[in-house]
Amino acid sequence: MKCPFCGSADLKVVDKRDSEDIAIRRRRECNKCEKRFTTYERIENIPLIVIKKDGSREQFSREKLLMGLQKACEKRPITQEQLHEAVNEIDGELRSRENTEVPSKDIGLLVMKKLRKLDKVAYIRFASVYREFTDIAEFEQEVQKLMK
Repeated sequence: MKCPFCGSADLKVVDKRDSEDIAIRRRRECNKCEKRFTTYERIENIPLIVIKKDGSREQFSREKLLMGLQKACEKRPITQEQLHEAVNEIDGELRSRENTEVPSKDIGLLVMKKLRKLDKVAYIRFASVYREFTDIAEFEQEVQKLMK
C-alpha cells in the first residue's frame, strides 16, 4: 500500500473498525507527508450480476454505483465517506440476497432510498434520471411526495 498523496509506503494505521456490512475500515496516516486517508478491506465474494432493463447482463460495479451517487450529490454537502458508506450498505444488502443476479431496478430503488435519507436534492436529481422524467410536472409530483 502506498500513500495516495506522495506515494510513500511508510504508513501507519491510526484507527480500525468494522463497518456495518462487509468491510473493515482503516484510517491510515503517511509518516512522510502526514496526510490521512481511509482504506476498506473486503472479503471477495461471488460476483453479482446486474440484469439491465434491456435484458443484458453485466457484473455489478461498486465504482459505477459510487459514480452515480457522486453525480447526484455534486455540489451538495455530502462527504465522500458518506457516499462510500452508502455504497457499502447497498452492496451489503444486495449480497445478503439469495440470488446473485439482481435487476438494475432493485439497485435504483436502493439508491433512491439511501439518497432520500441523505439529501433530498440529490434524491430528486437521481430520481429524474432513474425514472426518466419527461416534463416539469413529474418533478413537481416527486417534490410533493417529499414534502409529505
